[in-house]
Amino acid sequence: MSSTPYLGSGPYCYANTLAMMMGPDAPEPAVLETVTGSPFGMQLLGGTLPFFDPYGWAPEIGVRDALAALGWTARTFSGDDADCALGRLTSLLETGPVMVGPVEMGYLRYQPGKTGPIGADHYLVALDVRDDHITVHDPQGYPYARLPLTDFMDAWRADTIDYSQPYTMRTGFTRTASVSASAAVTAVLPRALAWVTADPQPSMPSDSLANGHAARALAELLDTDSEGLNEHLVHFAVRVGARRLADAATCLHRVGCTAAAATMDRQARLVGALQHPLATGDIRAAQHTLNTLAPTYDTLRLDLQGSLTIGV
Repeated sequence: MSSTPYLGSGPYCYANTLAMMMGPDAPEPAVLETVTGSPFGMQLLGGTLPFFDPYGWAPEIGVRDALAALGWTARTFSGDDADCALGRLTSLLETGPVMVGPVEMGYLRYQPGKTGPIGADHYLVALDVRDDHITVHDPQGYPYARLPLTDFMDAWRADTIDYSQPYTMRTGFTRTASVSASAAVTAVLPRALAWVTADPQPSMPSDSLANGHAARALAELLDTDSEGLNEHLVHFAVRVGARRLADAATCLHRVGCTAAAATMDRQARLVGALQHPLATGDIRAAQHTLNTLAPTYDTLRLDLQGSLTIGV
C-alpha cells in the first residue's frame, strides 16, 4: 500500500481525549481510533442517519474496547443527579483531569454558532471548576476553554444522546499491561471482523442498515435534497469517516494485514471523495461514489477472514 498518512485537524474527540488522559504513554490517535473498532463498517441509523462506523457501534463501546485492547483501566461514573455529579467531578478534579462525555456539543457556547442542542455527541477533558465556570480542553480545537457551569451541566446531561447515561465521567486512568500498538491492533481483528459482518435484516423502511446496504440506501436518500442530511455529511460524517478509514489502513498495513489495509485505503479514498460533490451539490457524483463503496464491505470481510486464517 502506497499512501500518505493524514495529519491535521478533524473530529476525533474521544480518541484525542483518551490520548490526553493517558499522557506520555498514549499511543498515537490513529491507533486509538482503530482499536475502538469504529473504522470497520457503515450504518444508516433508522434508515436516515448515516455514520461511517459499524452497525450497533457507539463511542462508549469504542472507548471501553480501546482501553481493554491497550491494557488500560479507568473508573467510570454516570447516572447521578446533577448536584451529585458536579460534586463528584469537583472532588475528582482535585487529583487530576477527568474525561467527561458524551456531552451535547450544541451547549458548548464557546464554539462559534453553538446556541442550543443539535444532537451531536462530544468528549472533553475537564481541568478545573471555579466559581460558576469550568475549564476544559476541547479536542475540537479549544484548549483551556471556559464555560459557564449552567451550559456545561446542560451539555453533560446528554439527554439528546441516545447511547449513554447522563453525567458520564472517567478518571483513574491506569496502565495495567504493556501492550504495543501493533499487538493491540492485531488483538482487535476478530472484533473488527464481527463488526463488518453485522448485517441486520430490515423489515421496515425505517430500520437501520449496515455496510453495503447502508451505502446504497444513502445514495437513494441523497435524492430527497435534505439540508440536514447534507450538513451532517459534509461537516462531520465524511470527514471523520475518511480519516478513521485511512488510519485503520495504515495500522493494518503495519501489522501485515496487507489485503485488508488496501481495501480500507480504497474505502478511505472513496469516502473522502464524497466531500466535494456533497459540498457543491453534485448529487449524481456522490451517488456513484456511494454505490462504488457498497461492495467494498464484503471485500473487507473476506480480507479480515483471510488475515485471521493465516494468523496475522
